[in-house]
Amino acid sequence: MIGHDLGGRYEILERIGGGGMALVYKAHDVLLSRNVAVKILRQQFVHDEEFVRRFRREAQSAASLSHPNVVSVYDVGQEDETHYIVMEYVEGSNLNEVIQERAPLQTEEAVRIALQICDALEHAHQNQIIHRDIKPHNILIGKNGRVKVTDFGIARAVTSSTITQTGSVVGSVHYFSPEHAKGVSTGEKSDLYSLGIVLYQMLTGRLPFLGESPISVALKHLQEDFEEPRAVNPHIPQSVENIVVRSMRKNPGERYSSAREMLNDLETCLLPERLHEPKITFDFDMDETRVMPAIRAGAAPAASFSAGSASGSSMKGKPEGKTGSAIAPDTKQGKKWVKPTVTVAVTLLVLAAVFFGVRTVLGILDPGEVDVPYVVGMKEDEAIRTLMEAGLKIEEPIVYDSEPNIEPHTVFDQSKSNMKVKQGSYIKLFVSTGPDMEVMEDFTNRKVDEAVQALMDLSVTRERIKTNEVFDESEPGTILGQSIPAGQEFNPLDSNITFTVSKGQETFKMPNLIGMDEQKARNELQKHGLELGPDSGIVKEGSYKGDGKVLDQFPYKPGDDVAKGSEVTLTISFGLPSDAVKYTFNIAISPAIAGEPSEVRIVYSDARGENIESTKRTIEDTQTFPVDVVLKPNGEAVARVYRDGQFADSFTVTYDEAKSGGNSKPQSVPGQQVEPPVTSEPPAEEQTGEEPPADEPAQTETQSEEDGGESDEQQPE
Repeated sequence: MIGHDLGGRYEILERIGGGGMALVYKAHDVLLSRNVAVKILRQQFVHDEEFVRRFRREAQSAASLSHPNVVSVYDVGQEDETHYIVMEYVEGSNLNEVIQERAPLQTEEAVRIALQICDALEHAHQNQIIHRDIKPHNILIGKNGRVKVTDFGIARAVTSSTITQTGSVVGSVHYFSPEHAKGVSTGEKSDLYSLGIVLYQMLTGRLPFLGESPISVALKHLQEDFEEPRAVNPHIPQSVENIVVRSMRKNPGERYSSAREMLNDLETCLLPERLHEPKITFDFDMDETRVMPAIRAGAAPAASFSAGSASGSSMKGKPEGKTGSAIAPDTKQGKKWVKPTVTVAVTLLVLAAVFFGVRTVLGILDPGEVDVPYVVGMKEDEAIRTLMEAGLKIEEPIVYDSEPNIEPHTVFDQSKSNMKVKQGSYIKLFVSTGPDMEVMEDFTNRKVDEAVQALMDLSVTRERIKTNEVFDESEPGTILGQSIPAGQEFNPLDSNITFTVSKGQETFKMPNLIGMDEQKARNELQKHGLELGPDSGIVKEGSYKGDGKVLDQFPYKPGDDVAKGSEVTLTISFGLPSDAVKYTFNIAISPAIAGEPSEVRIVYSDARGENIESTKRTIEDTQTFPVDVVLKPNGEAVARVYRDGQFADSFTVTYDEAKSGGNSKPQSVPGQQVEPPVTSEPPAEEQTGEEPPADEPAQTETQSEEDGGESDEQQPE
């Protein structure tokens, strides 16, 4: 995709992010000459017609939002099976990266960010758009500190076909509202609940609900209370905690009624009079699940038994018959108790013998209790040996699982620990196999962009892919070598890969050939190892610059980087264009003072250039100087005469005059007795090539008198 022109307008530059549903690229809008972000729907969703339809409809709805805290949507389009959304490109990072780097944030910063998010939500809700996926990953923070909320409306397009996709629900379940977790219709207050979780995470550096699976986290949103922010971070003002607690109520009716109400609360929560306000309280929340105390089994019968025992005890002490009367024992009856007594006694003795026998046997067979050693962090062999030395056994099979942050063959969990168990008990071990390894491909002779994309698809981050560019005969961008050899296993989560990449042949600065004669230009190309282009590499063209001169060089301009062996095409002048007109000024110039030497300098401007020097000579008498000029259509030529360093006169001819009149009649610059004022023209060496001021009259006639005086009669040109 990198390098592709999407829609004939958006040039894809690099991948900058992505999720379970779409990939995001930085691109250049060639039509408006600006950078944009292009979100492209993943290929597995392009055949889900319902998803695509909602995707486009919601993107178009989001495009209707116009707010400084909302990422603008510029365009929605489709090219073949590629569905894309073009958005504003924000130079900076997302809030999740900020939280990972430096959470917990200062309260002032967290509130400032939450304010801008809430402002964006308030604008969206007014336009009947509910975000439904507020989380730090969708909050962009520009380098100027401006907060931008992105992905408006996209979450509404999630269907049943996407619920199991990695990164969709799993990536957002920590920010679900309870009603979202139930799967019921969500509204504006659901966005406020998610914003409360984002504010909680910024202030504490942790999420309020964690679990082993998305389902367990969703259940906690429904059933469990979260640890209050001030219990985690005591530096949080009570007023700010109250905002978090209220926005995260499980009952939507107890949350803020609107984003505007929450926004007003955020704007004033850091005022001195509010910092220590009373803690907010709520009535019992019927949405929460309460754990009822267990009824102790046997309590009632025990009470009854105790009452019965008490009654029985009181009866024992009460003699039968009349008080104080004595009954004479009956000899026959007195003997009746002997047999039962003996039977009971024998029975008790037998039971006692059995009891002590069993205890003795159990005492012999009971292996006793031992402490379970804690072996997490040990190597597998060492952990097994430690447990067996303690009199314990290893439950088979040992569980081997991938743990990216734990070295291979290291125990990361055990079934029992920090307790006493019977000697010989079984302990189950969980051993890390390390991160999931990938096998490095052979990327040599392939384009570096292709290799980078392939590695990023394996979860290698762009920052860990380096390139080392060298001069080579290969085409620029071709991989010459790689730091991890092909076929070797590597960890995509922490491995650094360096590619040696060709940047083409060694280059040098292209020499300037313009203005050279053709042969000299050929020699210069040969000297630098350059060649003339196809079809002799010479293009003939009429020009005012002079016959046989180089007018242009292509494709390498002077100063461009060029490599040896590159081909260059030269444009050579073969003479004047067919519509050019030649004209000759015949100018008769006299010394300033007759008989005394004067330095004469003539410059002209025509189609070939400005202030071209024609003549520079010292004269003592009147001499005529021809000045040949060339004119182009609608142009004119000017000849200027300087005598003794001072401007003396100028002569002009237009294209039409030259074309119709042939060569000029003689023009004269007569001598004079008194030198013209010094301020009339600057010295010759200070001439700038500009026309004489329009209000300065040209001296066209001077009449000498017998006494050597000078006539002041002048005729403007």
